Amino acid sequence: MSGSALSGLKQLAAKHISLRQAFNTDPGRASRFSTKACGITLDYSKNLIDDQSWQALQQLAAQSNINAVLQAMLAGDKINNTEQRTVWHTMLRKTDVQGLELDGEDIGAAIADCRARMTALVSQLHQGEYKGYSGKAITDLIWVGIGGSLLGPQMAVEALTPYHCSPVKLHFAGNIDGAVVSDVVKNLDPATTLVFVASKSFGTEETKQNALAVRQWFKDNGADAAAIARHFWATSSNIAAAAEFGIVEQNILPMWDWVGGRYSLWSAIGLPVALMIGNEHFAQLLKGAEAMDEHFINAPQAENMPLTLALLGIWYINGFGCQAQALLPYSHYLRLLPSYVQQLDMESNGKSVDINGQPLTDATAPVIWGDAGTNGQHAYHQLLHQSALAVPADFILPLKPAHSLTDHHQRLAAHCFAQTQALMQGKTLQEATDECLAAGMTAQQAAELAPHKVSPGNKPSNTLLLPELSPYYVGALIALYEHKVFCQGVIWRLNSFDQWGVELGKQLSGPIYQALSGSDASKLDSSTQALIAAFSQHK
Repeated sequence: MSGSALSGLKQLAAKHISLRQAFNTDPGRASRFSTKACGITLDYSKNLIDDQSWQALQQLAAQSNINAVLQAMLAGDKINNTEQRTVWHTMLRKTDVQGLELDGEDIGAAIADCRARMTALVSQLHQGEYKGYSGKAITDLIWVGIGGSLLGPQMAVEALTPYHCSPVKLHFAGNIDGAVVSDVVKNLDPATTLVFVASKSFGTEETKQNALAVRQWFKDNGADAAAIARHFWATSSNIAAAAEFGIVEQNILPMWDWVGGRYSLWSAIGLPVALMIGNEHFAQLLKGAEAMDEHFINAPQAENMPLTLALLGIWYINGFGCQAQALLPYSHYLRLLPSYVQQLDMESNGKSVDINGQPLTDATAPVIWGDAGTNGQHAYHQLLHQSALAVPADFILPLKPAHSLTDHHQRLAAHCFAQTQALMQGKTLQEATDECLAAGMTAQQAAELAPHKVSPGNKPSNTLLLPELSPYYVGALIALYEHKVFCQGVIWRLNSFDQWGVELGKQLSGPIYQALSGSDASKLDSSTQALIAAFSQHK
């Protein structure tokens, strides 16, 4: 989409809309600005839109060729043009993969085989049939990965805690901070521990170093090469590197180059989820994502939930100049969702050039942040309500709790709905003054305190209601945000599926590591030299 088309949003956004007035004058606003998909309800009526601006956003979508790019993606075209890769993560959650081919390869058979191997491994672990080198059953699994190889399964495992049924305990090791691996292995027994290394290239520094540390832990406890081969698995596209590490080929699950890391939950990267919730529930996770895929592909534009979320995000970023978005799940189990969506959104669309390498003239992805409600209400909601900053927010609430404390859940829902109402309507100076007077203050006291209690309101939010936090709805929710990011990338005319921006820091860390180890640092900038010197004094 051209810069001029997006620039037109600024003129539209300059028209003042009072949400409080809009609800007072339009009783049908909530029903008009809401939609449903896969059992999920999206209420977007508390957004700074009217019929004119919403029609303009719909027109923007129609001009953006989203459907053509979507069809190219589904057809296997290499829409990741900078890496010349197909983008086919949606195929990993299809129920029927028979006949699925890409560049002459039977991808359907490969996907089915990978699923079967995952299912078999999970069953063996659940039934205690997988024995370690000492003949004992596996009791613990260490998942070594980072980025999409960690954030996706970690988030989904946490989200589906009520469905955990595994006798095998799961431990994640991602950060290269040595405290992570040290803490993970501290109370484990190598004889009953399985290790899974998740790395497409099998060369990612953090993952490789953590895997080496765990392998050394095995060796320090007397494990030989045969024992290590028995206890180490991997998912990777670099079989040679994994084999060189000591992992036998039959213990390597595939990772295809048409699956980006942040979209890889549906592949063998999802094994920790299958392990913890069981194979049948993992199939339901895939089914929920597939259902959202079908909705996104087939739903009319005006009823398309991912597109609706995408357009609202475009509206605030390019119309109002908003630079952040809050993701506020009112569910303890969804507390890692903001971290997951951070990578999904910011790594996908945090770009400065378009798909042809030309500089973008408009802002793209927002800074995503948030935490579980109601914790955030006692922290950053102060900024949301009274700061001059405008931070659009997504509130997410499962309607049915995963526990028996129903009054707790009713209070949680009350807080969720109240926050969206408070952001929308705010509190005027007159209302704050009347409130102070009703509390027994004098007129002077009320006049002094009331300005501090004013909330401007007119702060936009979406509310997403899930019937319950089941594997199916979690799958649909994740796919919803995936497709939202896709739509925004198409509208901004950028490549959502590469991440070249993360490479520079990796490249520069090599020479710095060498300098920290004693090599010449004279060619580095003076600040970096000083930091190296300070670090070296305390080695």
